[in-house]
Amino acid sequence: MNRRSLLKLGAYAAYAALPLTQAGAESWPARPVTLVVPWPAGGGTDVIARTVANQLQERLGRPFVVDNRPGASGIIGTELVARAPADGYTFVLGVTNTHAINATFFKQLRYNPKTDFEPVALLATGPHVVLVNSTTPAKNLAEFVEYARQSKTPLGYASYGNGSTAHLISALFRARNNLDMVHVPYKGIPPAITDLMGNQVSMLVSTTGAALPQIKAGKLRAIAVLDTHRIPQLPDVPTMSEQGYPDADYTHWYGIFAPAKVPGAIIARLSSEIEAVLALPQVQKTFADAGVNANYKNPEAFRQFVGAEIERWGKLVELSGVRGD
Repeated sequence: MNRRSLLKLGAYAAYAALPLTQAGAESWPARPVTLVVPWPAGGGTDVIARTVANQLQERLGRPFVVDNRPGASGIIGTELVARAPADGYTFVLGVTNTHAINATFFKQLRYNPKTDFEPVALLATGPHVVLVNSTTPAKNLAEFVEYARQSKTPLGYASYGNGSTAHLISALFRARNNLDMVHVPYKGIPPAITDLMGNQVSMLVSTTGAALPQIKAGKLRAIAVLDTHRIPQLPDVPTMSEQGYPDADYTHWYGIFAPAKVPGAIIARLSSEIEAVLALPQVQKTFADAGVNANYKNPEAFRQFVGAEIERWGKLVELSGVRGD
């Protein structure tokens, strides 16, 4: 091999060892990409993840595989991605509790939401709803409070895990009204909804999308919306604020995160592709049907948003009086 060939070989080796540049990002992805969802299949989170993954797969020409890894209030799947190689082939669908609430709720969280991830893009935001079984006599919050007080045994309120938005909001509601209620955590919204329909628990604060099919089928009743205004999907359901609970705007959100140190060029490209996906009318309709609104934020804006959410929900953790182990 002559000297020129050796120089070319050395230059190629050096290039291959360098962090990915913008030019390299244009060739990404070169193989399937995994999007970890730290919740069970079948819920509203899953709909959002698969809608975005399918569109990205179509745009980028590589499989985007949704991998459901539920358990431990979203910690199992989220921690998995925090420890994944920073090569741009593993991402996580983060939600309010995995990246905002867990930061202060758990004393010994096995990942750091601020330092173990790179924010890629905010996808969507949406309101919660307060649900009861359709056989429960309560038609609003005041009637439910009276129903709970008259119960001979403590009522159970469901959540989709310790430290979830449902857990904190329900604990605040219980404390404010001095109700004797018991927290019953589940591994996700679908099993919590199943037990609510079966009257195994008496109340559930749920994301809107996960509950809409059962509300429309008459199997569950929504007695309050946790937003600043009534929502189009449930125009007859009053907000918590209308029912005497001011400042009850408990919006939940969904976004995509990468492990820390994933090359910025990949982050920028994926975020740009996501922005294009969220602008598609069919994606916006799917999100609306799932009870959320497409709401894109770029990596830096998303980083600032998450920081503010950690502070906001940290205050609610203190007010609720509940903590994880």
